[in-house]
Amino acid sequence: MPNRSSFLTLLLSLSVWSIPSPASSQALIPYTLQLNPEQLEQTGLGLIEEAAQLTRFQQYQLALPRAELATQLAPKSYQTWALLGSLYIQVDRIDEGVTALEQAQKLDPENAPVRFVLGEAYFRKGQYQQAIEQIEAGLKVRSDVPGALFDLGNAYYMLGKYDRAIAEYEKAFAQEKNLWPAVNNIGLVRYEMGDVKGAMEKWQEAIAIDEKAAEPILAMAVALYAQGQRREALAMGETALELDARYAEIEFLRENLWGDRLINDTQKFLSTQEMQETIAQLENSPASVSP
Repeated sequence: MPNRSSFLTLLLSLSVWSIPSPASSQALIPYTLQLNPEQLEQTGLGLIEEAAQLTRFQQYQLALPRAELATQLAPKSYQTWALLGSLYIQVDRIDEGVTALEQAQKLDPENAPVRFVLGEAYFRKGQYQQAIEQIEAGLKVRSDVPGALFDLGNAYYMLGKYDRAIAEYEKAFAQEKNLWPAVNNIGLVRYEMGDVKGAMEKWQEAIAIDEKAAEPILAMAVALYAQGQRREALAMGETALELDARYAEIEFLRENLWGDRLINDTQKFLSTQEMQETIAQLENSPASVSP
């Protein structure tokens, strides 16, 4: 809930013009505030613009109370509910995010971006089929959104529908040629399918797009190590963790959709003496700050 005193202060400031001044001889008596609904709604829309600006700078905690207040002042505006929902997701209040986004969807059922964000929220809740339904509905309205296609691929991947996941990743990459995560994730899927060669080809392609992308570099290192190419694997693994030390954490890898087969091979790779020494050095280095 937004701060109640701030809400009342705002209402008072909007309506002060309508309160008559008492005569000096009168005792203080209560007055009825004459609030202008249109003025309140405009104020709410102004607040949501402020919240959107703060969101662009990732100032989510500052943006959130503005967005919450905006939904009270402009409850019939889908924009206020949509931004509030996306902010809740950013601060890991997923259930509240879903509720706000569902309200936005009721107000504007054909709005594709709302469906895309709602699909992301369902994905975060592990409700992959509902995520697919929302994203696909949004893509029927707007098909030129690579990020939505990428998210759709992720949802199919989590349901074990590997061929469909690859198809969606390929569509996403066809629309945005710098979208290395789509190529990378095709590699993740292929590895889980047992197609190690195909996976490595995709990771090499992802590295060619962005040579500082730690994820495909580490994935390649793990695959090389599993094939017995120890020296090259260890060198690539060190490079990957120097780029982003978070990839030494198994939970972080799972969050990035690394499957059981790849996780198992990664654990073997990271448990080697050489990689343990690399991890220890990075943990003790003041310069090793993850992005």
